[in-house]
Amino acid sequence: MGKGMATTYSATVVGAGMGGKGSMKGLVESGRYRLLGVADWSQEARNWVEQTYPGTRTFSSHGEMFQQCPSDVVCVSTWPPTHLEVTRDALERQLKGILVEKPLSDTHRDGAAILEAIRERNLPMVVPHGLLVLDHSLEIRDLVHGGAIGDLQLVEIQCRGWDIINAGIHWLNFIATLLKSDPAEFVMANCDTTSRTYRDSMQVETLGLTCVQTRSGLRVLMNTGDYTRISEPGEGVLFRLVGSAGVIEFYGWASRYKIMNAANPDGTTVEVESKGGASHQRHLTNLAEQIDNGEADYTVAESSLTALEWVEAAYISARHQCAVNLPLSEFTPPEAHDWDPGRPYSGEDGGRNGRKLPEEPNR
Repeated sequence: MGKGMATTYSATVVGAGMGGKGSMKGLVESGRYRLLGVADWSQEARNWVEQTYPGTRTFSSHGEMFQQCPSDVVCVSTWPPTHLEVTRDALERQLKGILVEKPLSDTHRDGAAILEAIRERNLPMVVPHGLLVLDHSLEIRDLVHGGAIGDLQLVEIQCRGWDIINAGIHWLNFIATLLKSDPAEFVMANCDTTSRTYRDSMQVETLGLTCVQTRSGLRVLMNTGDYTRISEPGEGVLFRLVGSAGVIEFYGWASRYKIMNAANPDGTTVEVESKGGASHQRHLTNLAEQIDNGEADYTVAESSLTALEWVEAAYISARHQCAVNLPLSEFTPPEAHDWDPGRPYSGEDGGRNGRKLPEEPNR
């Protein structure tokens, strides 16, 4: 290898769905990896891999691939409930790094187990949340942290055609990185399920409204669902970040944002030049650099786990019709009851008089 040339690492991918395709493309286009093999139960998916990436070996199970096609790096890109099993199997091999798709799992408990197992190995890791590496979202993050709109007070997210777990995990993950030392106190959500919608093998809401409240009182309000109406014409996603001295609006993956503050009293739209490839490629380049340096960075994985806790709390809240106090590991759902807000109170149901509330307990 010539002087100054970057080390190339071998890689395999488990799962050839949307996430797996993103990993394959990112591996090849980063220039830092050799894609050796892909495992997927679907023959159709394996045929696609063989046609798209000639010379790549395909397998019907990840166990078979790990045995016959060892690699430096494994990308776990299956559906969320299988991530823990596949990750544990991958960690039995001599790896140099690992990518685990978002969400880390379908439950916070399993997501935490995945991160703990990887951290015990001190193994470099990435979770490919696009908004944590794209140029426009990094610029927005720096503006918020730099006080360009004052103290962040309210976040509104509108998302059409997606749901809390498959897209909301991205949106909430990004918001978690904006909050710094202001952790979430509780999550409350309501989900309409009448359409029986499923997406990416997960049952999801027809429409949903999720509220995350932090200890300072900042609120994150996220509207998701099949036909959520977006207040910005032509957009499928809208973020509105409201601060004490201004507002920033942006549109998910679109590389632009609008800012209104003292320096831009009439509002200015900023187009941000995209440099450096798609999000999977950027994360995989970051992973290669972690391996190069022998230093594991779990910052993204930790924020992803935080977002997963909020996602699971939202679904628990909708299921049990209650606010879910965090941390989730200490929360116990209330017993089922027949209290029906909006109906007359009979005076015989052991209720609490809202005109005579006790002082709010210290939080």
